[in-house]
Amino acid sequence: MKVDSVSTLLEDCLRDLYSAETQLTKALPKMVKVASTPELKEAISSHLQETQEQVARLEKIGQIIGAKMSGKKCKAMVGLLEEGKEAMEIDASAPIVDMAIIAAAQKVEHYEISGYGTARAIAQQLELNDVVQLLSETLQEESNADEKLTAVCQESVVPLTKEEDSLGMDQEESEEPDEDDDDLDDDEDESDELEALSTGSRSKSRNSARR
Repeated sequence: MKVDSVSTLLEDCLRDLYSAETQLTKALPKMVKVASTPELKEAISSHLQETQEQVARLEKIGQIIGAKMSGKKCKAMVGLLEEGKEAMEIDASAPIVDMAIIAAAQKVEHYEISGYGTARAIAQQLELNDVVQLLSETLQEESNADEKLTAVCQESVVPLTKEEDSLGMDQEESEEPDEDDDDLDDDEDESDELEALSTGSRSKSRNSARR
């Protein structure tokens, strides 16, 4: 693609974001379905609604600058969503799967924050104030979504993984042999041996006395 002006570069950035957002609208419902923590389900569902609005916002920007938003495939989002799919398919407990989903989702958010930040900076240079305003709204939403995912992870998911670790440790401890019991068994064995020796000695003494 030939980029012969700053305006053309902005259009390319916006098409990339449009592709990224439309791909995301198809991926987020799958994450909601797999996630188990209620707070995570709510966070992803809420951001799905925002993402749909962001797609409409980009279409409005396209009307303002007279450019079609379709026609480009965001390869970066393809890769990020593939990682998200892998996160949903890991063989692990529910809280760990949720943590993996959050990690994948935040990679997506960071990519979008970068993309919208760049697009807004170009729009500011071109003095497209209406476009700058619309991009700023989306950029704020992406930042809020990222912060919300962090909060959900720290406040709702991490405590569940700690509970699992604690239960696992308790189970391991219950399976370990009791050293005190072993000591008692050893003491009993030694006592039996001493008693046998003592009995043998007394028998020999009695036999000698009879002679």
